[in-house]
Amino acid sequence: MAVFTEVSESTAQELLTQLKLGELVELKGIQGGIENTNYFLTSSEGPYVLTLFERLTHEQLPFYLYLMKHLAQGGIPVPDPVSDVHGDILLTVEGKPAAVVNRLKGKSELAPTPMHCAAVGEMLARMHLAGRDFNRQQPNLRGLPWWNETVPVVLPYLDASQTALIQTELAYQNHIAASAAYTALPRGPVHADLFRDNVMFDGPPDAPTLSGFFDFYFAGVDTWLFDVAVCLNDWCITHAEGHHDATKAQAFIAAYQAVRPFTAAERQLINPMLRAGALRFWTSRLWDFHLPREASMLQPHDPTHFERVLRERVTHPVTL
Repeated sequence: MAVFTEVSESTAQELLTQLKLGELVELKGIQGGIENTNYFLTSSEGPYVLTLFERLTHEQLPFYLYLMKHLAQGGIPVPDPVSDVHGDILLTVEGKPAAVVNRLKGKSELAPTPMHCAAVGEMLARMHLAGRDFNRQQPNLRGLPWWNETVPVVLPYLDASQTALIQTELAYQNHIAASAAYTALPRGPVHADLFRDNVMFDGPPDAPTLSGFFDFYFAGVDTWLFDVAVCLNDWCITHAEGHHDATKAQAFIAAYQAVRPFTAAERQLINPMLRAGALRFWTSRLWDFHLPREASMLQPHDPTHFERVLRERVTHPVTL
């Protein structure tokens, strides 16, 4: 992700010594993303990732880190936080809360096939079920209350058509959230940001193996359907136009339902949640684009992409 806080090699070595992870081989800043400072941290013991948290606090972070630990212990391929000699997985580096996790094998697939989509759908369902007995609670911090707070902040940067769309959609999502069907949706820990660049695949191109989900730092307790919708809005669309890709979506949904079938309420609300997912990321990208923070490798995403996705979800509803 972007580098907001510089970490020296001497500091990295002190951290490795603290974690008993051997000698520093390489420290390399990771480009991309907009929330945290990330480095590839390679030691004589193996490859790791060092994250310094720029927005999340010491009070918020145990939810994310212990969720990853819980899922890893439940057989879900996710980064497993390393503990220090005191058993702590929440560390401090350069005055910032930090964590070191093992580096997953493989690479992200930015041009997924239906096979990749099916693998993500199956693993997402497994992840949802594995998180049912996680004993910590924290809401999705980029959920409806954040949309209600942030949309007015970005309105000055929108034209009349965009303003009408975002205000109408926000009102619609508040209406949906007050409905009986929404209250009935199954809930639990969700990733909430499971885009193509947050999943790793290993193996040959004709037989890819999903090797991990990562970047859980938008996770929270929310509806599982919202997690599904976020995935469908990224994995199962044509990215140039934001159109629904039915073949990929069917592969994803069939694989997910083979592990955890959807409830009646989820079938009823799939398109409202697709719209919710598009609104969430349009809003956050508007915020990041027009009100950026300084960083040495910061590359904010184009907000108009999710404006197109939202317009598609409104005008061409998807059903299950």
